[in-house]
Amino acid sequence: MKAVVWHGLEDVRVDHVPDPRIEEPTDAIVRITSSAICGSDLHLFDVIGRPFMQEGDILGHEPMGIVEEVGADVHNLKTGDRVVVPFNISCGQCRLCRQGLQSQCETTQNRKTKKGASLFGYTHLYGGVPGGQAEYLRVPFAGYGPIVVPEGAPDDPYLLLSDVLPTAWQSVVYAQVPQDGTLGVWGLGPIGQMCCRIGFLHGAGRVIGVDHVAERLAMAQRHGVETIDMRGVDSVPDAIRELTDGLGVDSAIDAVGMEAEAGPVQKLLQRLKVAPDRYGALLSAVRSLKRGGTLAITGVYVGAFPLVPLGELFDRQLTVRMGQANVRRWVDEIIPLLGDGDRLGTSDLVTHHLRLEQAPDAYRMFRDKRDGAVKIVLTP
Repeated sequence: MKAVVWHGLEDVRVDHVPDPRIEEPTDAIVRITSSAICGSDLHLFDVIGRPFMQEGDILGHEPMGIVEEVGADVHNLKTGDRVVVPFNISCGQCRLCRQGLQSQCETTQNRKTKKGASLFGYTHLYGGVPGGQAEYLRVPFAGYGPIVVPEGAPDDPYLLLSDVLPTAWQSVVYAQVPQDGTLGVWGLGPIGQMCCRIGFLHGAGRVIGVDHVAERLAMAQRHGVETIDMRGVDSVPDAIRELTDGLGVDSAIDAVGMEAEAGPVQKLLQRLKVAPDRYGALLSAVRSLKRGGTLAITGVYVGAFPLVPLGELFDRQLTVRMGQANVRRWVDEIIPLLGDGDRLGTSDLVTHHLRLEQAPDAYRMFRDKRDGAVKIVLTP
């Protein structure tokens, strides 16, 4: 089969690789019909992912498709079912899965690397499991993970159940937005866009989005979001306070993580491939919160992070929640919103549909934010 394969720094290719096969009785094989590129995939494309990848790794953790084969112990799926595959691999039976913490699944947890549940296509820290930017995917624990979705509808709204929608939903829940309160969202990529829309659905009176890409700002504005273009202000926290009578936002979501726009020194270190970590969005979000506010971190961070303003968090009595999305915990609440009416506006998110063979160009387009790219879907 054809698959998107990691070969090194900024080097992904579409290779011919062996077809996956059933390895355990709890497996299924899914023929992929759509697979999206996530902002987190850019970490693997760039210097951040290099220590944790191996040449030949298959990328991608946002897939959906048609069940081609099931193992002997998979009884809730059948050949021909149309399914979305959550990005985290969880058993559904362990203590943490039963608590709704599927991202920490005790069965697929990576104890050697001291990480949580295994993920599709996302480094050897998280199991080194082949990903879904391919023609076929082996899905472990298929009796629990895959989500059967209706026939006939376009892929795009349901594909977002693999990661984007549950991640954004959990972010808003964690942010504890008060009824009619003000939510700030840093980063208006796919996750941030959906955080804004879900924020309104959960009762926010105002949503303020922060970014520096014109197409992303315009998309957010179409959905009622007040926006701040980082390029046009000296200080985002000051701009936030001007919009909120000097108080700040009730809740903030950092949907950027290590992709944050860096200052001059950080940009230089990035170009030299010396220091990949960026923290501008996190600090800006912290400093834009009201006293007693809540910060939800959904952007990906890895490694040590010594620059957290702990004294400021303490003094202002801020609450912080974070973590990988527990996909299966939220899907039952989200699916009814994807039918008639499209209450989450999923039709206004995917900007590009490209063939799987175009993946190397698609990665560069997404990284460089060219051609208005907000969300790219690959089709085998």
